[in-house]
Amino acid sequence: MNNSKPHKLDTKMMAVIMSLAWPTMLEQLMQTAVQYIDTAMVGALGTQATAAVGATSTVNWLIGSTISALSVGFLSLIARACGAKDHDTTSRAVSQSVLVTLAAGLFFTILTLSLSGLIPAWMQVDEALHETASRYFFILYIPMLPRTASIIFGTVLRAAGDTKTPMKIGVIVNVINVLLNFLLIYPVRTLSIFSISFTMPGAGLGVIGAAIASAIAFTVGGILITIVLWRHPFVSPHGQSFKPDKQILKPCFKVAFPNMLQRFGTSLGYVAFASMINSLGEIATAAHTIANTVESAFYIPGYGMQTAAATLAGNAYGAGDRDRMRSLAHMFIPIEIGLMIISGGLLFLFAPSLISLFSDSEAVISLGTAVLRMVAVSEPFYGFSIIIEGMMQGVGKTREPFIYNIIGMWGIRIFGTFLCIRLLSAGLLPFDVPGLVLAWGCMIAHNLLLFILFMICYVKGKWNPFSSAHMRE
Repeated sequence: MNNSKPHKLDTKMMAVIMSLAWPTMLEQLMQTAVQYIDTAMVGALGTQATAAVGATSTVNWLIGSTISALSVGFLSLIARACGAKDHDTTSRAVSQSVLVTLAAGLFFTILTLSLSGLIPAWMQVDEALHETASRYFFILYIPMLPRTASIIFGTVLRAAGDTKTPMKIGVIVNVINVLLNFLLIYPVRTLSIFSISFTMPGAGLGVIGAAIASAIAFTVGGILITIVLWRHPFVSPHGQSFKPDKQILKPCFKVAFPNMLQRFGTSLGYVAFASMINSLGEIATAAHTIANTVESAFYIPGYGMQTAAATLAGNAYGAGDRDRMRSLAHMFIPIEIGLMIISGGLLFLFAPSLISLFSDSEAVISLGTAVLRMVAVSEPFYGFSIIIEGMMQGVGKTREPFIYNIIGMWGIRIFGTFLCIRLLSAGLLPFDVPGLVLAWGCMIAHNLLLFILFMICYVKGKWNPFSSAHMRE
């Protein structure tokens, strides 16, 4: 009898994990598929078009990740409140998420639009691409408020255990984006399907058409998820006060602030990293942009599991369930590492074919394949870090992940890349290695450092709020 109970618990927990993880994975898969299609469509216009779009992509990460950090505070509080069956706290937290969405959305709208003309220069983009890159960025950020709603409200729904709704809305957004890309990027042309020729209308707007398509899709997504949240049977803010509530905002910001510093610091690092890569030339920028796009698909299992880990860890903490907290870690880690080994192996094998989907330049394909195969080997190690960080976010422990990520980003990736590029440009390296390969080598060293630091955190029990190590802090 004693042996059967844990088995039943594990089976039941496995079902819960997968029910939370698969919609998030599918949502991210759709987003990545659209990113693939966007990159391929823009790539068909030439290497310069790819570089113009990719040159400001890290700034997109900077803004998006900062907003996502705000949502982590609500994720932790709502997940714990749901675990404790505290419906009042849940409802009040959701209403405050609406207030934060309005404030953050308006702030970042003003900020991004006012700086759109300066960002390409800051990113060291080729002067010939400045105007196109600037216009692309400006249009992309006109719907900043709906984009903020999609991020924060999506996290609120996932924290309450509803991962299917954000997935469904994500599918709609992606379909709209692809269809509008098809109509806005290319000019009027003749297409043939099964020997039937017809005239396909098109605006012929190129890179700007891609920006308009994304902006419209983001707007639709933000409106839809706001309507769904308002009508939701469990987490609707309807009837709640939207005045600032210190009892809710204080614990949310206590969790969100270190995570915001972490994401801002690491995203700013991505900007510095991309800026250094842009300085290596058009081929390196295009290869880096395409390799990042390809790589993102192979992190889907990891981040899908991270969302489930954060939600379930928060539920267990709110319910005061020590045994469930330990069981979650024991189940998530082997699943995550197994998935990342598979995804890393596939990335290594199919890297040349995947890069060639987006570019027919032999130089870009060769360089992109080299860096993808390098990073594929490190994926299982990064997967471990993702899970432990997710569980720590769920229970509100965001200080250590902030410290670990900042040390890795600026101490290893940025400083290492800066040093390698300086030595390369000065001709001081005793071997002939492309600058992009050296930069991605520093990125992999960053990922391995995170693995070591989160492994120490896991072994010592600092991730678990019920452990004796946590109680001594």
